[in-house]
Amino acid sequence: MKIDASFVKSAAGARDLPRDALARIALVGRSNVGKSSLINALVRRRLARTSAAPGLTRLANWYRVSREREKPFYLVDLPGYGYAKGGPSSSREFEKLTASVFGEGQHRQTHRALSALLIVDARHPGLESDRAAWEWMQETVAASGIVATKIDKLARGRRIRAIEEIESVFRHPVAAVSAATGEGLNELWKLIARLTKHE
Repeated sequence: MKIDASFVKSAAGARDLPRDALARIALVGRSNVGKSSLINALVRRRLARTSAAPGLTRLANWYRVSREREKPFYLVDLPGYGYAKGGPSSSREFEKLTASVFGEGQHRQTHRALSALLIVDARHPGLESDRAAWEWMQETVAASGIVATKIDKLARGRRIRAIEEIESVFRHPVAAVSAATGEGLNELWKLIARLTKHE
């Protein structure tokens, strides 16, 4: 399967956004949950910068992705919530930053057209910050899904229980993946295809 992907730009506000009509899927999640690693696993190469230190991504990084003959779309790697370099950040600060990136007021239609994936750590199901982000997404984006990362770090029995708990907390199906092993990426591609059809 051929996948084309490229870094487009880092956006600090609405004026920096790409102006074309391509579908866009934002990756929303806590700092260090593995959003950048997930992008690299999806496109099968090191495209997004990763780090073990939280708070590395400070802007919204836009990547143009296409698979086979399908229409290209944008993956948008948002700054993680829950931590900012130099000190902790609140969910309110996260919402303020994402609102400035995707626009309000005259940019509201663009804001509502966005799809998003909530990225959670399978080892920490149902965190309050993740629940708050999910509620925000339900009010903000046109379509959404949930991805549980780092499943390779859990034994099979614990993994099953963790996914069941996440689905119970969020009342929504969860795509379980590992950026390290590639497990679950095919199912994630199917979810991405469904989200882009909402654009």
